[in-house]
Amino acid sequence: MEIRRLIGVYRADGGLRGELRYLAGHYLRGESCSLCEITHGTVRRKPAWDQAIACLTVPFDLRHLNELEPDLRAYVGDDAAMVVAETPAGYVTLLSNEELTAVHGDVTAFMTVLQERIGEGSRS
Repeated sequence: MEIRRLIGVYRADGGLRGELRYLAGHYLRGESCSLCEITHGTVRRKPAWDQAIACLTVPFDLRHLNELEPDLRAYVGDDAAMVVAETPAGYVTLLSNEELTAVHGDVTAFMTVLQERIGEGSRS
């Protein structure tokens, strides 16, 4: 499968309001975003995430729900968080929310599953 780019879709809106809404839901109601758990620590993005993504041979973009192009928003629907591959034929779901949850926030485990799905080793 030819992949033009990978897109990680958070189960949250971006921007100050989105971040505040996410934090309130996370700390007051126990809600979470499985992709956030993988990409971010308590305050900022995990250095291990940045290092791992730099080893891919295809671009990997991270997007919040309110940052999606209309066609991608229609594809994602209510299924975020997820990782989607953009291919010449359209979007393909590589990792569902359930699969992201199963790696328990571990960047190495995420990369192992992702690379199995895309059939790629890492760049040297």
